[in-house]
Amino acid sequence: MSTFSNDNAEDIEAGTCKPKFQTEPTLPIYLKFSDVTYKVITEGMTTSEERDILNGITGAVSPGEVLALMGPSGSGKTTLLNLLGGRLIQSTVGGSVTYNDQPYSKFLKSKIGFVTQDDVLFPHLTVKETLTYTARLRLSKALSRQQKEKRAIDVIYELGLERCQDTMIGGSFVRGVSGGERKRVCIGNEIIINPSLLFLDEPTSGLDSTTALRTVQTLQNIAEAGKTVITTIHQPSSRLFHKFDKLVLLGKGSSLYFGRASEAMAYFSSIGCSPLIAMNPAEFLLDLANGNINDISVPSELEDKVQMGNSETETRNEKPPPAVVHEYLVEAYESRVAENEKKKLMTPLPLDDEIKLKVFSSKREWGASWWQQYCILFCRGIKERRHDYFSWLRITQVLSTAIILGLLWWQSDSKSTRGRQDQAGLLFFIAVFWGFFPVFTAIFTFPQERAMLSKERAADMYRLSAYFLARTTSDLPLDLILPVLFLLVVYFMAGLRLSAGRFFLSMLTVFLCIIAAQGLGLAIGATLMDLKRATTLASVTVMTFMLAGGYFVKKVPVFISWIRYMSFNYHIYKLLLKVQYQDITPPVNGIKTDNGLWEVGALVAMIFGYRVLAYLSLRRMQLHRGA
Repeated sequence: MSTFSNDNAEDIEAGTCKPKFQTEPTLPIYLKFSDVTYKVITEGMTTSEERDILNGITGAVSPGEVLALMGPSGSGKTTLLNLLGGRLIQSTVGGSVTYNDQPYSKFLKSKIGFVTQDDVLFPHLTVKETLTYTARLRLSKALSRQQKEKRAIDVIYELGLERCQDTMIGGSFVRGVSGGERKRVCIGNEIIINPSLLFLDEPTSGLDSTTALRTVQTLQNIAEAGKTVITTIHQPSSRLFHKFDKLVLLGKGSSLYFGRASEAMAYFSSIGCSPLIAMNPAEFLLDLANGNINDISVPSELEDKVQMGNSETETRNEKPPPAVVHEYLVEAYESRVAENEKKKLMTPLPLDDEIKLKVFSSKREWGASWWQQYCILFCRGIKERRHDYFSWLRITQVLSTAIILGLLWWQSDSKSTRGRQDQAGLLFFIAVFWGFFPVFTAIFTFPQERAMLSKERAADMYRLSAYFLARTTSDLPLDLILPVLFLLVVYFMAGLRLSAGRFFLSMLTVFLCIIAAQGLGLAIGATLMDLKRATTLASVTVMTFMLAGGYFVKKVPVFISWIRYMSFNYHIYKLLLKVQYQDITPPVNGIKTDNGLWEVGALVAMIFGYRVLAYLSLRRMQLHRGA
């Protein structure tokens, strides 16, 4: 029976029973970091300022161990974790970080699992679908599809997710799995590749104490299977604290302690800091890191500093201020621990040169070919977004608009000049509606998926080109269903010319409009990556295109006439008129009734041009540093 198969059993026996984690051979990775520094340069209006985030952090962790990075908010835990995970590769990083005594290489991406603090998952996919798609994208090409899917099922049972495997993940507006189950899915997404190194950013945040203990027990079991586990932790319970093998305590970016977690209390007691009342060790350490020494004994050196500084600074209850406490703890660590730890790091690892050199390879390992990546992402895209496309709200919006149009233009006369003028207004509205609608749907595509794209690209799950093509083409089948329903209602209610050829050409014209407008939305969204700015720019652009569409203004001044050729509304409107009235004279609104090839060519150029711009914007943008 799996540890997590029953919630009640979990609550009673949390942490007492261990799931059998798969122990396939994995490359053992010893992580060492020495004198690690990191600076951020903030650019002001006239000057730039350097701010130290990390100051000379040293430590090491071996396979089979769990290293906890602990400290108050803003102490640099997440920065250090990102740096150790190879996600901060910049000139402002100093010191040495080695993996089996070798520097970071892109090869390591396939050996590293990284669980971010935020649970970045697709809300409409089930637990099983989420892990299956990850397995198909990330596991080695040498495995068959069936073997990859079996690995996903194994992880579901290892993490006790079998009861919710067919439940949607859920999100802000969609009911789904619980917070603890969601966190385990995130962990499953990473351990599915059997990583040598597993990084986790505050995996217990937002969880109750029992679920948090269960999660940390899971990490301990993963480490016991020969993995190296590094996690940040904010405020663990005493039971959680004792699950960690090693501890790095940070305060204001400086190291206050590194060593065995079980020896931390003894170390601080040796420098004169010990709790005066029974206290959770983690709470005691965080109080020290914050400089809060209420209920903590003060060493005589600090008391002397308080007495000397009383005439110059005000102190409450004769307690030293946080800055003085922090300075004392840093000095104590530097003089008593730091040098010994640095000497230990100088000792070569007892590993063969072959194993050491395995981590030093610049060749990326993709889990699937480009075509397989495209197919998997295409299927995933359709499954994720079908709920949005076929929501009752969207269907009602399109069909109610179609019915209102049909009633307003009910059985209009296409034989008289006046009737054709009325129908021209309807055709222009169709061009505007199916130009406006897709732009504002497509704008959200990349800004909303930025976190997911950033996370998956950082893990080398797929090529950006495969994602982009799959993302843009998986929308098409869904995007083209509602226009068919719309045109079926409007065309026959409004009494447009009844001919199979004209009907299908009108449909094809609307399809061209949708794909071109979608391309504009994708380009704006990918270029700005900010919904507020993108929506503002799109509103102005769509309004300009509509005004220049050839219905409101027939004679445009020469110096601004170029705008109408950039407007897809203009080309769609002309095409719709040509489809309906090609053999009728006089021409409606003075538009020549030729074969329309020029307009089709312009729309095809827009379809590809806007998408190339969107792709280049994604390629240029640093979605994730070091990705």
